[in-house]
Amino acid sequence: MELDTLDREAAGVFDGYLVRKDLVRKYARQYPVPTYVVEFLLGRYCASIEEEEIAEGLRIVEQQLRDRTVRTGEEELFKSRAKEEGSVRLIDIVRARLDAKNDCYIAELPSLALRDVRIDDQFVRDNERMLTDGFYAEITVDYDGIIAQQSSGRPFGIDSLRPIQMSKSDVLDHFARGRLAFETQEWINFLMRSIGLEPSALDERAKKVMLLRMIPFVERNFNLVELGPRGTGKSHLFQQISPYAHLISGGKATVAKMFVNNATGQRGLVCQYDVVCFDEVSGISFDQKDGVNIMKGYMASGQFSRGKENIRAEGGIVMVGNFDVDVEQQQRIGHLLSPLPPEMRNDTAFMDRIHAYAPGWDFPKLNPNEHLTDHFGLVSDFLSECWSRLRSSNRVSVLQSRVYLGGALSGRDIEAVNKTVSGLTKLLFPNEEQEISDEDLEWIVRLALEARRRVKEQQKRVFKSEFRNTHFSYTLGLDGVEQFVSTPELHSDEAIDGDPLPPGQVWAVSPGATEAGPGLCRIEVTCGPGSGVKILNQPTPGPFRESVRVGEQNLYLRSKELVGDRNPREEEFSIQLRAMDADKTGGGIGLPVLVALCGALLGRNTRGGTIIVGALNLGGSVELVPNAVQIAELSIDKQAQTLLMPVSVRRQLNDLPDDLWTKINIEFYKDAADAVFKALEE
Repeated sequence: MELDTLDREAAGVFDGYLVRKDLVRKYARQYPVPTYVVEFLLGRYCASIEEEEIAEGLRIVEQQLRDRTVRTGEEELFKSRAKEEGSVRLIDIVRARLDAKNDCYIAELPSLALRDVRIDDQFVRDNERMLTDGFYAEITVDYDGIIAQQSSGRPFGIDSLRPIQMSKSDVLDHFARGRLAFETQEWINFLMRSIGLEPSALDERAKKVMLLRMIPFVERNFNLVELGPRGTGKSHLFQQISPYAHLISGGKATVAKMFVNNATGQRGLVCQYDVVCFDEVSGISFDQKDGVNIMKGYMASGQFSRGKENIRAEGGIVMVGNFDVDVEQQQRIGHLLSPLPPEMRNDTAFMDRIHAYAPGWDFPKLNPNEHLTDHFGLVSDFLSECWSRLRSSNRVSVLQSRVYLGGALSGRDIEAVNKTVSGLTKLLFPNEEQEISDEDLEWIVRLALEARRRVKEQQKRVFKSEFRNTHFSYTLGLDGVEQFVSTPELHSDEAIDGDPLPPGQVWAVSPGATEAGPGLCRIEVTCGPGSGVKILNQPTPGPFRESVRVGEQNLYLRSKELVGDRNPREEEFSIQLRAMDADKTGGGIGLPVLVALCGALLGRNTRGGTIIVGALNLGGSVELVPNAVQIAELSIDKQAQTLLMPVSVRRQLNDLPDDLWTKINIEFYKDAADAVFKALEE
C-alpha cells in the first residue's frame, strides 16, 4: 500500500493513533471478536507507518489473538490450561450479576461457557456496564483447586480486568489539535477512512449519510432513524466501531434491560451506553405494553420514570431497518416511516421525537473490493473515546447571529435542527477555537434541515391538516436571502415543488404551437452591476427572445410601479430558459419573464407551487391566452398547487371539468403589476 497525501498528513499529527484498516479486516475475520477489539491491539503495537514496526507489531498482535481468544470447541482447552498453570489470560466479554443468596457478584464468560466466575465487588462498581450486556476486556482468569473441592464451589475467578477502551485524559486535546492540519473535505475523508471506508468510492450524498450516522456518538440524547436497502452497512458503525454503542439485534428489548430493573434498581442500556441501536426496526417490541410509551417519553425529554424515581440518561436511540421496495414506491403506498412497527408507524407524536431521518437509499451497497479502505485511519478506541468526550459540549452557539431559521419550524423542529447542527459541528470542528466558514456552516444547516424535514413530511402524510407547512428555510446573515430546503426524494425537475423558489426563478407555461400544445418551462434570472439583459440560451429561440424583449421593456417603462426606487437600467440581467416539454420555443411568456426580472432585482422569492401564465405587449397590456383549459390540465399534471392567470380567461375555464377544479387553486390578475404582486412572496 502506497501512502497518499491524506496518509502523510495524518501521520504528521496523529502519530501513535493510526492503524492500517486492511490489517484490521484481516484479523477481525480470523478471530471471534469485534473490529474495535482488534484495533485496540493493533493500535497498541502497530500504530506506525514504518513497515518494520508494523511487521513486528503484527507478530505480537497475532500471537495475542491466537493465544487469548477462544474459538468454538476450545473452551475445555482453556479451562484445562487455567487448572494446570493456575491462571489463563483471555480477551472476552465480561458480564456480571448479583447473587443475592450469597451477597456477592458472579461473572459470566461466554467464550468459556462459564456462568459462575468469582469477581471482586470493586471490579463491578468500577465497570457497571458488565451488569447490563457486558463489554470486552483483557482478563486474567485464575483457578483455585481448594475451592473446586468444596460443595457448590466456584473454582474460577477473575484476578485482573482491563476494559478495551482508551483511558488517557488528554485524547480530546490531541484530537482537536490534529484536526487543524486538515481542510474540511480532507477531514471528512479521514473520518471515512477511520471507520474503514474508502472516501474516493463514495459520493458526497453517501458521505453525508455516514456523517448523520455518526452524530449520536457525539451528541447526547440524539434520536436517529435510517431506512434503506439491505447491505449498505447501516448497523456496522453501531456494532463494530465503538465500545460505547450497543446493538439490539432483531429489535427485541425488555423495559428492565432498556431503562431500569425495578427489582434490583439496576440502570439499563440507555444509562450505560452513548448509543443504543435497534437493528431491523420493523421488529421492535417490548415485553410490556407501556414499553413504547416509556421510550417515547425518554426520546422527548431524556428521562423516564419507573416507580417513584425520575431517572435521567444520555443514551441516544437509533433505529435502522430495510425497505422492501424503492423510495418512490414506498411514498406511493404509504410513507417513509411505514416499516416501523404498528404502534409507531402512524404515531405523529412518536415521529416528532426523531431528530433526523438519514436517507439510507443514498448510500451504496458495500462492495469489499471497492468501498473498504486499505489506508490509514484513527484507531477505533481513540476515535470512540474522543467522540464520547465531545458529548459533554454543546455547539449550538455557531448558529447564533449567523443563521436564522424560517417560520415553518416548530419548537421541536428547531430543537432537532440545533442538535443535528451541534453534532455535525463537533464531528467536523472538534476544536472550538476553529473558525467555521459560511460555506461549511451553510451545508451543515441545509443537511440538518433536510434530515428533519424528512420526518415532517411523513407526519404530513399521516395527518395533513396539522402538519401542512413543511417549507423549511433559513437565512444566512442579516442581509441574506431566505433559502428553502427540500428533501430530494420529494423533488422532481419536471414536477412543481411546493417550496418558494429563489429570487429570479419562475415556473411558467408557454401556450405553444397548435400541434405541440402548451409546455412547462422554468425561467432563471440573476442580476448584478451593469446594464441590459443577456440571454444564456444559445442558440436563442426567436419566440423566447421576443418574450424577454417585451418583459425587459415593461420593466423599464413601469419600474416605479414594479420595483420602487430600484433602477433596473443600472443592473445587468442574465436569463436562462429551461424547457421541460416538447415546446421549447419560450413564446408567449413575457409576463413570467417580467416577474422573474422583478424578483431578481428585489431579492424576493417566488411563491411555491405556482405556475404563471401570460403574454404581454410592449404597451403593457396582457394578451389573450388561447388555450386556458389545456394549460390548466397541464398544470394539474405537473402537480402545481396554484395557477396564476389573466382574468380574461374566466369564460374559457367554464369548460374545465368539475373534478379538475378541486385539484388546483386558480388565481387571477388584472394587469402586470397585480401579477408581480401576487407572484412574489412578501
